[in-house]
Amino acid sequence: MSALILLLSVSLLVAAGFLVAFVWSVKKGQYDDDYTPSVRILFDDNEKKSFPQS
Repeated sequence: MSALILLLSVSLLVAAGFLVAFVWSVKKGQYDDDYTPSVRILFDDNEKKSFPQS
């Protein structure tokens, strides 16, 4: 029974750590822009790359 209590307390501690890390990353703005990366490939580059003439 003591092993069950130990495993349960360790798993709750790990879960709380992941929750704190998630809340911290949301407050830091890690998940702000989720639209641009999915459509970035569709945008054309405005710059024309010039290649040296040989």
